[in-house]
Amino acid sequence: MKTLLLSLVATTALAGCAANTAPVETAAPAVETPTETAAATPAMPKPQIGTFGFDKAGMDESVLPGDNFYSFANGTWAKNTAIPADKSNYGMFTVLDDLSRERTRTLIEEQSKDSNSRIGQTFASFMDTASIEAKGLAPFQPWLGQIKGLNSKAGLPALYAAAMRNGVGTPFAGYVGQDDKQPDQYIFSMSQSGLGMPDRDYYLKNDAKLAETKAKYLAHLTNVLNLAGEPNAAARAKAIVDFETKIADASWTRVDSRDATKTYNKMSLAQLSKMAPGFDFAALVRGTGAQNVSDVLVAQPSAFTKIAGLIRSAPLGVLKDQLMVRSLDAYAPFLPSAFDKEQFSFYGTTLGGTPQQEERWKRGVDFTVGVLGDDVSQLYVQRYFPPETKAAADQLVKNVIAAMDRRIDTLQWMAPETKVKAHAKLAAFTPKIGYPDRWRDMSGLQIDRSDLLGNAMRSNNFDYAYNINKLGKPLYKWEWGMTPMTVNAYANFGMVEIVFPAAILQPPFFDPNADPAVNYGGIGAVIGHELSHHFDDQGAKYDRDGRLTDWWTTADVAAFNSRLDALGKQYDAYEPLPGMHVQGKLTMGENVADLAGLSVAHDAYLASLGGQPAPTIDGTTGDQRFYLGWAQVWRRNYREANLRQRLLTDPHSPSEQRGNIVRNMDPWYPAFNVQPGQKLYLTPTQRVRIW
Repeated sequence: MKTLLLSLVATTALAGCAANTAPVETAAPAVETPTETAAATPAMPKPQIGTFGFDKAGMDESVLPGDNFYSFANGTWAKNTAIPADKSNYGMFTVLDDLSRERTRTLIEEQSKDSNSRIGQTFASFMDTASIEAKGLAPFQPWLGQIKGLNSKAGLPALYAAAMRNGVGTPFAGYVGQDDKQPDQYIFSMSQSGLGMPDRDYYLKNDAKLAETKAKYLAHLTNVLNLAGEPNAAARAKAIVDFETKIADASWTRVDSRDATKTYNKMSLAQLSKMAPGFDFAALVRGTGAQNVSDVLVAQPSAFTKIAGLIRSAPLGVLKDQLMVRSLDAYAPFLPSAFDKEQFSFYGTTLGGTPQQEERWKRGVDFTVGVLGDDVSQLYVQRYFPPETKAAADQLVKNVIAAMDRRIDTLQWMAPETKVKAHAKLAAFTPKIGYPDRWRDMSGLQIDRSDLLGNAMRSNNFDYAYNINKLGKPLYKWEWGMTPMTVNAYANFGMVEIVFPAAILQPPFFDPNADPAVNYGGIGAVIGHELSHHFDDQGAKYDRDGRLTDWWTTADVAAFNSRLDALGKQYDAYEPLPGMHVQGKLTMGENVADLAGLSVAHDAYLASLGGQPAPTIDGTTGDQRFYLGWAQVWRRNYREANLRQRLLTDPHSPSEQRGNIVRNMDPWYPAFNVQPGQKLYLTPTQRVRIW
């Protein structure tokens, strides 16, 4: 499934266990989170935040909106809000994520009262730390023994396939997804992998901070091997890092890897083996359980050629050691605490800057949802997602889609014949709101209260087999890529759909009792964002059927690209950390979606007024409340290490730059009296207008 996600909490998720989010006291509460028993006054319903849905106390009115709109709207909140010790960043997404997990914990603990509940058994297996410590590494030895027992590279493809089924990373990743040029069919897809750090830059870039991180990674691998009782740990760890550095050098950049055109390379297995000789890809594919595979999609062909060569020349022991440490890190949350703490020390603290690991119950909730997501989801939506919220969100989506439809007609740079096709694509959209209309059957997954590691391994194998078994079947159009408890949203190009889980449809994004301007600036712009992804620099390559194809005129493409270049240069100039800029090309899709989504949402808001002027509320105009609603959802403080990692790897710009996208919107200028000379001011000809 090809998706582009709305930016969320950065996590280090391994073997189904999501990373660290937990609240501590902050100087000022970000959101008045609802209690389960709170009741609004029927006669005069109040928004949950402030007088109209926006937290005015969080503003810093000493900052001119035209100098830094994000700080104007959020500066006092940012100054007074501490990042909890077990978070790498903290903001509106994390506030709702905390709420979602508290609610899910309640549901799971209720299930735990029933000794026959698979949900309760899964959670209990994770919480039984005494049993985990008593068993030590013994439950994992069969898999480690399989790795150690490999005595020839001829068996490596089958071992890598077993690792994929177990949820352990290898130099190649393989999965089943839609064929971008035949979107009514599934195909086996492959992409580069093999790095233990987040990006090739961590291995290759000449940067003091990254060099320090690489040294700590070497120390981490040494520690893991020592914990596993392996001799010569330091030398073996160095050999792994040296091997991965070569893989990093062979790998494509993230910018190239997000290009849908460059990464569509369909070939037969025979062609792949010829292109990347010395590695038996047919044996790898067979080992995953995939049957009768003739053609595959290869995302980064030149990387495959080079990585296959590196595998040919590497000592077998290094390849086995890499797979062993990757396995121990992947399953660290289910192993004795020494492995768990070591894994968190590097991936949580070194990479994310998070000083403290979250409470185990929170990780237990994440594990339970990761194993039995649809079973837990059904309980969640029954209790926490009322039909009225779904109906209101449905209507908002329709209003935003209608605004986008009208907006297409106003484009001066697009040819009339292309506009017809754009309208047709918009009409083909499937919005998914709240939760799926059918649930996956999880009854075939074996759960054992006394076998945490087994539950984790069986879950990974169960999920991988579910994915592989899609081959040759009709598309699972009902399927979701997120649970309803997820505070996020996404666009799926191949399915021509936009998806909004239940948990994001709450304040500050959406509140039925808030002023409509705030809702349109919040969830309305999120809806517009996901909708616009289908018309961003990559999504626009897919037609009304979800097919990767050329459906624009040459002049359309040229005009579109000139606007993209201008937006890219605007973001390239931002420097959130000294010497580290936003990557305009890496973040292009999200920046386009922010710009277009906010523009479309503003049109939808104006249309909702029915030709009447917006009321003044608490001294604010409708346009002011709309843009403040947008800025409020991006409130977020980062730890430096987390922000550094995001600037290297995240296709989303940091929150401040996302909030300040307003500088490209004409109505924002009179709304806040933005004048020439102020830092965000752009002349009308400098403002980027795309959709």
